[in-house]
Amino acid sequence: DAFIGAIHRHAANMDGKIELVCGALSINKDIAIESGRSLFLPEDRIYTSFEEMLEKEAALPEDKRMDFVTIVTPNFAHFAPAMMALEKGFHVVIEKPITLSLEEAIALDQKVQETGLILCLTHTYTGYPLVKEARKMIQDGKIGKVRKVYVEYTQGWLSRLTERESAGAAWRTDPKKSGKSGVMGDIGTHAFNLAEYISGLEVTELCSSLNVVVENRALDDDGAVLLKFNSGATGVLMATQIAAGEENNLKIRIYGELGGIEWHQQEPNSLIIKWLDKPMETYRAGTGYLSDIGRQNTRTPGGHPEGYLEAFANIYRNFAATLAARIDGSSVNSDVVEFPSVREGIRGMAFIENVVKSNESTEKWVKYEI
Repeated sequence: DAFIGAIHRHAANMDGKIELVCGALSINKDIAIESGRSLFLPEDRIYTSFEEMLEKEAALPEDKRMDFVTIVTPNFAHFAPAMMALEKGFHVVIEKPITLSLEEAIALDQKVQETGLILCLTHTYTGYPLVKEARKMIQDGKIGKVRKVYVEYTQGWLSRLTERESAGAAWRTDPKKSGKSGVMGDIGTHAFNLAEYISGLEVTELCSSLNVVVENRALDDDGAVLLKFNSGATGVLMATQIAAGEENNLKIRIYGELGGIEWHQQEPNSLIIKWLDKPMETYRAGTGYLSDIGRQNTRTPGGHPEGYLEAFANIYRNFAATLAARIDGSSVNSDVVEFPSVREGIRGMAFIENVVKSNESTEKWVKYEI
């Protein structure tokens, strides 16, 4: 009954490539069984714990067992089921951030390398067609060498102390369940991932400030980070969940020598291109002039809005195509059919660790370390 669980189910089902065949759907046995029945799962494949599910699925014949597991639990409950799934031979799709700590993320990476299995991390915003188009434009040098990156993610839903009223707010502001940072773990990692994904650069140093704005909250709900990239470019990242009146306002601007790009998640079908020496352009989703990767990840003709669910579904579709190719021994064009992996998960966890380290440091600027 959680928001993100339903999102994953709808997204996975959108292209008819993935079938839900089993599930451990709640830590409450009665809710788990009721949920499984509501999704028409067979009684013998409705499980009451992830341990039971993985043990019993692994014991089934290869053509009967599940192919992969999706993990959509709170952050503290990511690592154990992911590790056990890999040990049992199952591919994994996992909600971000990948784990509760950097150490856990590194351990998962080691297990992925050891097993050769696929791990997909659902950094949703990389699934939007015009995010992919922006990345391709920068890869192709359309705006020249990147100089500046601005990314901000503003929400207002934690403007009051709602931890006792909302289960989602409760675990996201609990360090035992969410991790070392609240706002940076929840939405700052999305902003960080988007900055690196579109620019094609990697952060090498950062300087941060974290704040607890709402009185009696256990974790930060507001913060800002100065960034230095491996190309010499610099940037600013801002994330807050106490911007009263904001919904889910993620936006990014990247400037190069020749121009800049601008994309807003709440207006996802437009990509603004600002040129140094000619008029501004607006690229639109669903149009024939987009690149291969932009067209591949667009689902409807121009003027038919696509949004969050479709972006999520693009990640699942690309993952499913990659997994299907693995199973039948064929291949896919990984330049077009791509999705975030354990690498992005490690970089996201290292971002959180380094942001907290900088915030607590008197020197402020810290080397981005993994």
